[in-house]
Amino acid sequence: MMTNEMMESVYQESFPFWDKITDADREYIRQNSYPVHYPKGKNIYNGSECLGVVLVRSGSLRLYMMSDEGKDITLFRLHPGDLCVLSASCVLEAITFDVFVDAEEECECLVIGGSAFAAVSGRNPEVKIFALETAVSRFSDVMWVMQQILFMSMDKRLAIFLSDESARTGSDTIALTHGQIARYMGSAREVVSRMLKYFAGEGIVEVSRGGVTILDKKRLRGLIV
Repeated sequence: MMTNEMMESVYQESFPFWDKITDADREYIRQNSYPVHYPKGKNIYNGSECLGVVLVRSGSLRLYMMSDEGKDITLFRLHPGDLCVLSASCVLEAITFDVFVDAEEECECLVIGGSAFAAVSGRNPEVKIFALETAVSRFSDVMWVMQQILFMSMDKRLAIFLSDESARTGSDTIALTHGQIARYMGSAREVVSRMLKYFAGEGIVEVSRGGVTILDKKRLRGLIV
């Protein structure tokens, strides 16, 4: 159970507008916030209703789009400290497409009810601007994904993914299966496996049951530039 003091601390750190809104609006947000535990693999949002604004405290979320045939493309992932506003369609009316959100790891999140956040946003331009800026930054991530899929070779895309994951986790070992890597990249598992086999043959990575270990960062970076 989170106390008001704990929520105050989290929101003070997460929201640049927090000190600019009234005490009443801050209390309204706190009263309409609740902690949620999501088990690994659970779908937490499918576009059918306004879930609200989700702040990730631990674990990670995956946001993706899905075709009518069931093929999905990962748009981006959210990690501790990240905020999801695309799950709050009642806050951002311009969101007219379906986005899905899954817990890719066991997650602890703080959710602000969509109607409450929308009400405060309607009274405070600073809140609306923050929500829009957050959404725009995520759309930039989406455009980067589309650029990779449409215009980059597979070896460059895989090198970018492995480098980014290594930088994010602080480890040379990427503890993901070939299938998971393919899903995050919007590719097929067979294609990823073939490219990893090629990388391994060149001495760039080592592939094992535990994941993929980067052996030669210089050569991996050379595939990106």
